[in-house]
Amino acid sequence: MNQRSKLDFGIASVKRDGILMGLGYTREEIRKPYIAVVNSWNEYNPGHIHLREIAERVKAGIREAGGLPFEVVTTGLCDGMVLKDPRYIELPSRNLIADEVELNVEANMFDGMVLLSTCDSIVPGHLMAAARLDIPAVVVTGGYMPHCFYRGHEIGLTEVSSSVGKVMEGKMPRGDFDDMVGCAHAGQGACGSMTTANSMCCIAEALGMAMPNNSTTDATNKRIGGMAYEAGRHVMRMLAAGITTRAIITEKALENAIITDIAIGGSTNLLLHIPAIATEAGIDRDWWKFFDEASHRIPLLTGIAPNGKYYFKDFDAAGGMQALLKNLMPKLHADCLAINGKTIGENAAGAPIYNAEVIRSLDNPVINDGGIAVLYGNIAPEGAIIKTAAVPESMLRFVGGAKVFHDVDDATAALRRGDITPGTVVVIRYLGPKGRFGTTAFTFQKELAGMSIADNVAIITDGRFSGGTSGLSIGYVSPEAAVGGPLNAIADGDIIHIDIPQRTLKVMLSDAEIKRRQAQVDWTFNVPNCRPFLRLFARNVTSTAKGATWY
Repeated sequence: MNQRSKLDFGIASVKRDGILMGLGYTREEIRKPYIAVVNSWNEYNPGHIHLREIAERVKAGIREAGGLPFEVVTTGLCDGMVLKDPRYIELPSRNLIADEVELNVEANMFDGMVLLSTCDSIVPGHLMAAARLDIPAVVVTGGYMPHCFYRGHEIGLTEVSSSVGKVMEGKMPRGDFDDMVGCAHAGQGACGSMTTANSMCCIAEALGMAMPNNSTTDATNKRIGGMAYEAGRHVMRMLAAGITTRAIITEKALENAIITDIAIGGSTNLLLHIPAIATEAGIDRDWWKFFDEASHRIPLLTGIAPNGKYYFKDFDAAGGMQALLKNLMPKLHADCLAINGKTIGENAAGAPIYNAEVIRSLDNPVINDGGIAVLYGNIAPEGAIIKTAAVPESMLRFVGGAKVFHDVDDATAALRRGDITPGTVVVIRYLGPKGRFGTTAFTFQKELAGMSIADNVAIITDGRFSGGTSGLSIGYVSPEAAVGGPLNAIADGDIIHIDIPQRTLKVMLSDAEIKRRQAQVDWTFNVPNCRPFLRLFARNVTSTAKGATWY
């Protein structure tokens, strides 16, 4: 067993022993391997409010298996709580989280770590750190939020989001909407639909980095405590066997993650997060190309909102993530290793399936095409992302005139004024990682949803969307406008063709005209006027297609 925490640094090592004994540890305890319990608990994030309790179970498992746990913390922002404002820092927080883990673990020379997280950028930040550090590591995710009842009917958060447009058009009284909002959020856990948080929890499990069915267990279910305890034991088993993260996060495992993401209709944000994890694991590849290729051959196997009528509670009751992986296994690399010492194929082999409508088979999918697609064309030479599972069939092909904005607030104000009409392609640019820290256009899409024009308006942006986005919402256009991407050449009235079955996204302009327009505008990137951390992010972040990691 290679114990980094016991490396001999002479008198410095002796001093550390003395400090630990002064903290109440015995000589016997400080001879054990040191394991970081990396917690993202805080009081402002519902997905993380319960992680203190789960951390105690992790620590019990570590102690039982002969280790000495030390709890450390990282940032843990809630995507819903930061309100998607113009100073949006949720994506930069992901990179910061990976750095925080590195700092805590490397400085303290921990021998292994268990990482606790639930929500949007925290799970990928922890997985990035695990891949970067390549020590024994296990992820424990916090589960999904239970449903509530509104006037006698069970509702999830998708019903709330889809009602915003109805309120704007006067189709739903504001008082009714306020009542719905007041009862729609049930405390701890991630939002109960296929948003970024739950998508990333599923991917952690598909990678083999989390306990079986951890991702589809209700946050209020005490079973997560048992999984956390086993996670603590497994990190000690990995340490004893010399198994580190990169034995699990392999190229084949990353392919499994992408295939799974398509099969579950996961968040489009995973086209940022999975390549970022790959980058940290030292695996350089055109992952968007693999996403695109896989999207033609991997069907959608579950219709979880906003991709269908079901929620994570239905997914869990139907058999959970392991049941879906069992059905998907012919498309996966079944021999990839998981943290419990088994392969992912072995873990899923005996998984029961209780509802074949919720968890479909390969020969009876929700739709034959995957839930996510990459579009290419003269607007997006490196690609753009669409959540196809959430697009109405009538909008799979769309032609419209562009209406261009440089700010989400301006686009939203135009929508409220009635300036956005059917047949419009709303272009919101300079929102990418360089231009505006990867700001989301979801506030605009959320207000559009539920309006009478929603199925006749498309959105294109180099920014991001929430994982719960719906409609013809195309994001992550790469290269982004702020670094010279052709999105910066589009003008009001330009005709744009969108063809999802053909995976194309084009503006009806010649290459010469695009270059002529770009020569006439000052699109040169300048670091935004902002505080130091965001300036650091904007200066050093890579392209969207590369996962928006650090240089």
